Amino acid sequence: MPANQKITPCLWFEGNAEEAMDFYFSIFEDGKILDVTRWGKGGMGQEGSVLVAKFQIAGQEYMALNGGPEFKFTEAISLSIDCGSQDEVDALTEKLTADGGEIGPCGWVKDKFGLSWQVVPRILMQMIQDKDQNRADRVMAALMQMMKINIKQHEEAYNQV
Repeated sequence: MPANQKITPCLWFEGNAEEAMDFYFSIFEDGKILDVTRWGKGGMGQEGSVLVAKFQIAGQEYMALNGGPEFKFTEAISLSIDCGSQDEVDALTEKLTADGGEIGPCGWVKDKFGLSWQVVPRILMQMIQDKDQNRADRVMAALMQMMKINIKQHEEAYNQV
């Protein structure tokens, strides 16, 4: 199957790529598997288990590689989600941190596989990029004090006189 995008992020899992894809499909309704390559006889993995899979969520293609325990995810790479509302921020934060994930500062979360996500409302970026630097600075200061993002508190900081 030819690639629909030139660059595809490859996510390294420790033998649980199928579980991870199912987890992401439970969060993003439009998720689907595009292609799967399984280990054959004599491979490094169990015969029939996933070696690599190409999948899609929210229109973005990814590869999932069952690479083993050698490497772990770090916050140096994260997936940023553009959210349209507080309800969406709340729902995605809850779903992504389910079953062992964790909430981090500034709207970052880590899912149960260790992959970092930024759950960011669109309006926050608009406020931070405001030409009025005082407004932008107040919003950024509020953000630095938060774990899960609260749009109302950002709006209050933005509109402060």
